[in-house]
Amino acid sequence: MLRTHTCGELRANDIDHVLTLCGWVHARRDHGGVIFIDLRDRYGLTQIVFNPAFDKKTHTAAEKLRREDVICATGLVKERAAGMKNPDLATGDIEVFINGLQVLNQAEIPPMEIDDRKVPNEATSLRYRYLDLRRPGMQQRLMVRHTAAQAARSYLNALGFLEIETPLLLKHTPEGARDYIVPSRVHPGKVYSLPQSPQLYKQTLMIAGFDRYYQLARCLRDEDLREDRQPEFTQIDIEMSFAEEDDVLRMAEGLIAALWKEAAGKKLKLPFPRMSYDDAIAAYGIDRPDLRFGLELVDVTEIAKASSFKVFADAVKGGGIVKCINATKADFTRTQLEETIAFAQEQGAKGLAWMKMTDKGLESNIVKFFDEKQQQALVKAMAAKPGDVLLFVADTAKKCNEVLSKLRVKLGSALKLVKEGELRFTWITGFPLVEWNEEEKRWDAMHHPFTSPKPEHLALLEKDPAKVKARAYDLVLNGIELGGGSIRNHQAGVQERLFSLLGYSTKDADAKFGFFLEALRYGAPPHGGIAFGFDRICAMLCGLRDIREVIAFPKSKAAENPMDGSPSPADEKHLKELHLELDAAAKKNISERGANETGARGAR
Repeated sequence: MLRTHTCGELRANDIDHVLTLCGWVHARRDHGGVIFIDLRDRYGLTQIVFNPAFDKKTHTAAEKLRREDVICATGLVKERAAGMKNPDLATGDIEVFINGLQVLNQAEIPPMEIDDRKVPNEATSLRYRYLDLRRPGMQQRLMVRHTAAQAARSYLNALGFLEIETPLLLKHTPEGARDYIVPSRVHPGKVYSLPQSPQLYKQTLMIAGFDRYYQLARCLRDEDLREDRQPEFTQIDIEMSFAEEDDVLRMAEGLIAALWKEAAGKKLKLPFPRMSYDDAIAAYGIDRPDLRFGLELVDVTEIAKASSFKVFADAVKGGGIVKCINATKADFTRTQLEETIAFAQEQGAKGLAWMKMTDKGLESNIVKFFDEKQQQALVKAMAAKPGDVLLFVADTAKKCNEVLSKLRVKLGSALKLVKEGELRFTWITGFPLVEWNEEEKRWDAMHHPFTSPKPEHLALLEKDPAKVKARAYDLVLNGIELGGGSIRNHQAGVQERLFSLLGYSTKDADAKFGFFLEALRYGAPPHGGIAFGFDRICAMLCGLRDIREVIAFPKSKAAENPMDGSPSPADEKHLKELHLELDAAAKKNISERGANETGARGAR
């Protein structure tokens, strides 16, 4: 090695030792002819000193050093002078006086600061990702990711799980999101799909008798992006045979506890609480509630429909409901109320009715439509106290829940009810097996088509699908879904019935899932599993929500990598080999993109 030590390991017991360090020039200070440099690598910072009285030659050479130059420096470790020690730096008790210097590489002036106090904007961060990744904060996040990955493997290995890789080039099967397609050169006109998840393969491994499988699986989905979604992502994929829901949940809780202990130094209280899907929707309007604060939703349909307020009455007559949220101690001004109403309308509400609770009772322009008894019923149902503001939405149950769940989160933040640093895990169980797709007039799987219905609901599968509950479960943390899974259909007959319910003919099911149905007929054990979004977990471990901050080379919101320029135009030769031809829209896009990139390079 060119170095004897890293820039983060020297301590007081290294004083008077001669050693060599390598790293980047992080900062340079010239104090009366003595040059101080903070030398940086991923392990930390060490202050090195170029003093002409100690070594004139290296001092002269150090005068030319600039930020981000890569150097190799040899010298003597000394104790820092009294009053000059830095308690905030691990190496703050010492400094190294240099008498040997080699410049390994000179750096151009970087387009961004390598400093966590000066975080670059998104465009700069992604364009110069190799510089952004030099920031200690970014390196720390990827080290947390590494620790979490190792902790997951260690925990699952100890429980007898086998890490088995599954294919990246596979047959297209409809699983919800849009697939990335890979044309085959050797089979003209045919394509592979890149995996959205290893779902069928991990179930096939259970059929093959491996009993316990896991994988830190790379998955790809061609969908619109946001802060917690990327086209390529990693999940901790787990499957186990002869297991029921409680077995999977206990195993998963232990895994999450191990990750938080090893990667965040926090001990979690187990077991995690559980909440039914129906209760979550009723109280929070969403199946991934943030439990760090209250503001539960309350159905006040029975009270509202008895009033003379036409908006509420008409909504209930049309099959809708009226739901309310109590913005406790909000005491909104008129402007704040108008902003809140506008927010609700942006989320799809037709309007947002309100009442303020005062010492004299409820006040608003709609209170007159409620008699004294109805007002008292509202106050009791909402536990309203002076200073509270009651906010109502009247619409379909789905729309009420959608709007109020988003309003609840906004209010939780605006009213400073969110307890930062608190971790509130909960399991959501008892999901519906299917949901009605009004647009296409058919049933869709709530999770995926391989989820098992509860055995006692099998008789309802064709008669009343809406009442069938699934053996499915999601783990939620602070309003973020960390992962989900289910007990699977292990009998071909049940799986075929579910395919039929979802609109697949026998021919279609065989064409899309034939190999899997065949495997089920050869003796499949009962099995179930779960998949955790590893990027989301790592973000939460770091106290973040944006998963791009824990991915080394993420894509932008436009699914592009500004650093390497992907996606890029295909070579004409490659297109011919793949028997592909670009249409007019594709040619126009490539032409316009080429012109834009030429202009951008000229501007730089």
